Amino acid sequence: MNIEQIYTGCLAQGAYYIESEGEVAIIDPLREVKPYIKRANDDGAEVKYIFETHFHADFVSGHVTLSKETGAPIIYGPNANPSFDAIIAEDGQEFKLGKLTIKVLHTPGHTMESTTFLLKDEAGKDYAIFSGDTLFLGDVGRPDLAQKAADMTQEELAGTLYDSLRNKIMPLADDVIVYPAHGAGSACGKNMMKETVDTLGNQKKMNYALRANMTREEFIKEVTDGLLPPPQYFPLNVKMNKEGYEDIDTVLERGTRALSADAFEAAANETGAVVLDVRHQDDFARGHVPRSIFIGLGGSFAPWVGALIADVEQPILLVAPEGKEEETITRLSRVGFDGTLGYLEGGIDAWKSAGKDVDKVDSVKAETLKQKLDSKVPVYDVRKESEYNAEHVEEAKLTPLDFLNDHLSEFPEKETFYVHCAGGYRSMIAASILKSRGIHNLVDVAGGFKAIKEAGIPVTDFVCPTTLK
Repeated sequence: MNIEQIYTGCLAQGAYYIESEGEVAIIDPLREVKPYIKRANDDGAEVKYIFETHFHADFVSGHVTLSKETGAPIIYGPNANPSFDAIIAEDGQEFKLGKLTIKVLHTPGHTMESTTFLLKDEAGKDYAIFSGDTLFLGDVGRPDLAQKAADMTQEELAGTLYDSLRNKIMPLADDVIVYPAHGAGSACGKNMMKETVDTLGNQKKMNYALRANMTREEFIKEVTDGLLPPPQYFPLNVKMNKEGYEDIDTVLERGTRALSADAFEAAANETGAVVLDVRHQDDFARGHVPRSIFIGLGGSFAPWVGALIADVEQPILLVAPEGKEEETITRLSRVGFDGTLGYLEGGIDAWKSAGKDVDKVDSVKAETLKQKLDSKVPVYDVRKESEYNAEHVEEAKLTPLDFLNDHLSEFPEKETFYVHCAGGYRSMIAASILKSRGIHNLVDVAGGFKAIKEAGIPVTDFVCPTTLK
């Protein structure tokens, strides 16, 4: 038996490769499927099954392409109704994989088709669960993402999830290994652990949602408390996962068109494409195509694209580091953004050489901000509300990056103001969005809140985030 967790940090997503006796099962694959096929070929094995725990909202799975390439069937649990051919398994149905058995445990609640796959070893002993978004480490899947499709309230879905956990998951032995679909950083839960594998026994001790004496009402209240609105692209990813999508090779062929500066500018004007700059934030600050949006590859790239660009059908033109064009298009496609039309050949240097206008972002060190605070300059914090509530610059205003468009009217029209995040990545994204909206009287604080504290700028007393409600 060979089990491999293939973890993608940018998406905080875990796919799984299981092999026994030359037969392979893939669970929740990513959009680019060639690595799975290569791995099976290297093992002298054949992909026999593709298991999907549910219709994912935060990424586009590779199930459709992988099935086309390998001939392996796609398997969902009960209640799934995809537009393509798939096996809709019954609760308790078993699938043989070499000497192993994979049993279907229908665990609705996160979504109504959500299913946990229980792996039994060759002796028939329960060995591991692949819990999808039903059970995370330290948390459970949020019950609000499917309420429209399920025609149920989030409270009703949360109650259904409570039943699934108590009836299907918690009765399993403590030594069963838990392999979830996501870890810390995913928007599919609220408070996940940084670890990506654990035992069920430890989760029964550590996970608030698995408390033995927890009532249904308590569970519903705690699971639904503090849920932030999901990113706008989530329903669009569900639609693609449910109805199908273009092969990634087609997306890559279209997106990797090298465009001269003139052709790039013409394409932007003719198509209304977003110019997306994925270089390092310092490079963007020094010079970028006017009105372009910065979301750097070095951070949580794909989730921020999904949250801020939102419409997966939006045409995109890329400014990328040389040699990173295909990686960028691949990572965009993971969250359903297939509309890349090409990239700027030669990057910003070619743009400058063509005599095109270049914009910049003013950036200062935290020590400079400290001097300016004596004259009460306005400061805007674009971190999450929880980060702000824990500790922030005195008198700074909260304008979270996730909801920046809702705060545009709050920024001064003429007075210079300062923006910061935790380390500099998110504030540069915010700066690019504000400048694209015609707000140029801003200054970025390099190094973010970390540098601000080190500079001795007065901040509020620290409040542990776990005590905040």
